[in-house]
Amino acid sequence: MPENSAAVLTAPFAPLSIAGAPYPSAGPGELVIRNRALAVNPLDSIKQSTGNLMYGWLPYPSVLGEDVAGEVVEAGSGVASFHPGDRVVAYAVGMEKKRNHRAEGGFQLYTVVRASLTAPLPDDVAFADAVVLPLGISTAASALFQGDQLGLQHPGAAPTGETVVVWGGSTSVGSNAIQLAAAAGYRVITTASPHNHDRMRRLGASEVFDYRSASVVTDISAAAGTAVAGVFAIGTGSAEPAVAIAVTTGARRVSLASPSVALDGLPPRTGVSLPLVRLGLRLVASNVALQLRCARHGIRARFVWGSTLMDNEVGPMVWGEFLPAALAEGRYQLAPESQVVGHGLESLQPALEALRRGVSARKLVVTL
Repeated sequence: MPENSAAVLTAPFAPLSIAGAPYPSAGPGELVIRNRALAVNPLDSIKQSTGNLMYGWLPYPSVLGEDVAGEVVEAGSGVASFHPGDRVVAYAVGMEKKRNHRAEGGFQLYTVVRASLTAPLPDDVAFADAVVLPLGISTAASALFQGDQLGLQHPGAAPTGETVVVWGGSTSVGSNAIQLAAAAGYRVITTASPHNHDRMRRLGASEVFDYRSASVVTDISAAAGTAVAGVFAIGTGSAEPAVAIAVTTGARRVSLASPSVALDGLPPRTGVSLPLVRLGLRLVASNVALQLRCARHGIRARFVWGSTLMDNEVGPMVWGEFLPAALAEGRYQLAPESQVVGHGLESLQPALEALRRGVSARKLVVTL
């Protein structure tokens, strides 16, 4: 049996440490994959930097990580579409509730993944490039297509003549949202820094606006008109302008991927602290104000959680139908661009620290 190792979060606020880990086995509908590339996400950073404020259900030691790519080692019962040796990219859900937190965490050599959240990779697609996709495309798809979110038609449908506004197009989630919405027949308007505007257009955006412009809400609203199917807000501080656009254009649905207040930056300490109390009060106040404004204008604004698609029709549609064909045919861009920052599990902690310092239009990747 192969030896497994993991980058483990041993306690709140602790740095990741490398330790031996049990070799996992695949249950029904599952795969064991040998990871060849891993990506870090803000969720990993927030869990480490805020203690139990987020993902309080995770036990210690914890194995974080959602984005994995590698080779199938074992296929569980009921899995007919994957075989040992297949090159795949997958969304690891070990951080979610009621999952096998150790076996399904991404930050290790061998990870258990759900076959329904796995896609085959063409031979010419590098693991380090493909691993930027899983959490980003899953969150984007959940926001765009789930009935309790924007409820858009699925990719491949005829053009609707409607517009989708994606605030935060250069992010991992935004880069995928632009492509998915365009593939579903919608005109896409997005925001990004000026140096990313051309890249947003290559992803499928019709128009791109600088999110720092004082007139950006007015400009987007004028460009969008009144046939707006929904607004997707990505990034800290995106909720308020997204709702303002919905109010102006008459859109009735807003999907929120980020709170109005940044969750990282708290001092690393356990228990109740004054900064933690202040953060909690700001979160509550901003959300109450936002929801009151939405209620006045008949707008439904809901937060999206990327893993919800594993329990509805959106997961099989994206991971089982759309993504494999789109990758095989070369009509889906691996975005944002990967930036390899190290090799080996020991590089994951420096990668998280680099993510906290700030990354623009890149996904930080560690190869194994």
